[in-house]
Amino acid sequence: MRGYDRQVLKNPTILVFDSGLGGLTVLREIVRARPEARNVYVADDAYFPYGQHTEAELIARVVPLMGELIAAHAPDLVVIACNTASTLVLSHLRAAYSVPFVGTVPAIKPACERSKTRHVSVLGTKGTVQREYTRALIRDFAHDCEVTLVGSPRLASLTEAALNGESIADADIAAEIAPCFVDGEARTDIVVLACTHYPLLLNRLERLAPWPVEWIDPAPAIARRVSNLLGPDSASLPPAGDPRLIFTSGRRHPAAEALVHSFADEVAA
Repeated sequence: MRGYDRQVLKNPTILVFDSGLGGLTVLREIVRARPEARNVYVADDAYFPYGQHTEAELIARVVPLMGELIAAHAPDLVVIACNTASTLVLSHLRAAYSVPFVGTVPAIKPACERSKTRHVSVLGTKGTVQREYTRALIRDFAHDCEVTLVGSPRLASLTEAALNGESIADADIAAEIAPCFVDGEARTDIVVLACTHYPLLLNRLERLAPWPVEWIDPAPAIARRVSNLLGPDSASLPPAGDPRLIFTSGRRHPAAEALVHSFADEVAA
């Protein structure tokens, strides 16, 4: 990474960025992996959902916004906890700023390595599954796997609504995930969660699935990558406590605040 010294960092600051609340799944794993780190979580909820904007609009939005955030918080590392932003904006961010970035991409490689039936589905936003980046991952890593791309138009928004305490019908969630389940001589046995929002509904996804599958959440792998880039942890330092939450809309999200507080409680326990 350009301009980055892999020395041991004392109380490193990690900036986790997402379009909404989905990146909290990534933040949770980072807190577990590096409890001594100061975490700043920024949700660009004023522009949510990113899938409704063009590539040019997202670049024009995220690149200068990230500059403001880096200037304000001086992070040692930035995590783009959003598949859409990672596939579209990450290269522009790396070109513009010297801080190291960790992105989020669909976990197609490990899914195809682990699939026993050789039938894998990728569940993401419409934007993510349509990107050339995603199709390149399939060409490079699917090998003899059949990969079904499922672009859900509503699941990210349903997840946000559920986290904010709204009642979401099982039927609405079931309709969004139904295309992932391909039956025939061999059934789908792995579903890649290619949107960081979706693991927040994992219990309901498992319950509503027409048959058991493995759901691959990218968050643990992202946390391992973050920890590796930061270098050895400082075990002698106490946990940093609750991450800081920032929403570009200026609104409060009490449910998200409670969830984030539980991350620090888990580490302390």
